[in-house]
Amino acid sequence: MMMMTQKIKLDETNILLKTDLLNHELEKFILRQRIELINYIRKNREFLISFEPVEVEEGPLIAKKMAKAGKIAEVGPMAAVAGTISELSLNYLINRGTKYAIIENGGDIALAVNKNVIMGLYAGNSSLSGQIGFKIKHDKTPMGICTSSGTVGHSISLGRADSVTVFSDEASIADALATSIANEAKGESEEDAVQSCLARADDFKPYFRGVMIVVGESAGTIGKIPKLIKTDKKVVLGDLFDLY
Repeated sequence: MMMMTQKIKLDETNILLKTDLLNHELEKFILRQRIELINYIRKNREFLISFEPVEVEEGPLIAKKMAKAGKIAEVGPMAAVAGTISELSLNYLINRGTKYAIIENGGDIALAVNKNVIMGLYAGNSSLSGQIGFKIKHDKTPMGICTSSGTVGHSISLGRADSVTVFSDEASIADALATSIANEAKGESEEDAVQSCLARADDFKPYFRGVMIVVGESAGTIGKIPKLIKTDKKVVLGDLFDLY
């Protein structure tokens, strides 16, 4: 099976793509999604700035998905923008017949594959960063895998988690949940912050498969996460998965 790896950069959207489709025109699709979203935001500024859920009765699919994810996670819709673009991109490729596609958009991943893959964990300065990975079974995909951090990257987080990684059926929902759960990474100790995140995650059990939280040298999980494996790969931000 021939594979292609490609980077797609459109302003804030920064895609790393691996797929078996050679003529997919995904960049054009993503550009259309961005234009639709930008045009919607121009008429509905609250959608852009709100930290609370926003209703979208009429609007493009991307805005509706972001609003739905935000409502589930009890955050503003922009918390789901990267994951939603990954999810829509994956659905686009599936409709075009892909058997293997991984879309990573600034750490928010949507994938559908026909063989197992390993995704490395990046968790800032934690000793776990780059030392462990998740074995993603192909028969468990399509899947969304999204990570939020209060110590790494440019996204807004109200907590101090090094990483909150959410595994869900939909990347849009995983993205919003990761933000919501990471916002609760507070407390006097690292363990307190992990426990606060776990308590928050418990509120959202129907919407995810599993969650892993890392705060410094403390970690915790809830639900069913993929099998953890040891890896010596050097994982850097923007390159969250290693493929085997």
